[in-house]
Amino acid sequence: MSRIGKRPVELPSGVTASVSGQTVEVKGPKGTRSFTATDDVTIAVEDNAVSITPRGSSKRARQQWGMSRTMVANLVTGVTQGFKRELEIQGVGYRAQIQGNMLKLNLGYSHDVNFEVPQGVTVTTPKQTEIVVEGIDQQQVGQVAANIREWRGPEPYKGKGIRYKGEFIFRKEGKKK
Repeated sequence: MSRIGKRPVELPSGVTASVSGQTVEVKGPKGTRSFTATDDVTIAVEDNAVSITPRGSSKRARQQWGMSRTMVANLVTGVTQGFKRELEIQGVGYRAQIQGNMLKLNLGYSHDVNFEVPQGVTVTTPKQTEIVVEGIDQQQVGQVAANIREWRGPEPYKGKGIRYKGEFIFRKEGKKK
């Protein structure tokens, strides 16, 4: 039995959930999100909570049970608190600034990198060396942060580049004479 799937997803005050077929729609103070589950699970809203149960004892049904419960829990978290990824920029002359809908990155290339921020995600730069990506969709927030990090990933010799806040970069020793 799935330990995750057994627990129902509690709906905080101000959040409503509705089920139509296999689609769950969650509305909250930050917006509306929906998730369509596979036919292997049954979704029900009862007593201010969303419960998910498998439709059989097959391996796929048990796999989808825990995953569907986690997806619904992420919808609830997204419309109440939202998701956030923080990035740090390290390196001499490396900096970032936001101009309208464009994130302008100076990463040691011969040109500035202009990264267009997609809809549904907000990007802020509290300092020139910090980037904060926020939104209600966890997958989209993580993907935008990964796309920004991809422009100059952290390198192991000097540690320069864009890294997630708190990320440890294994440092290598340089050449010896």
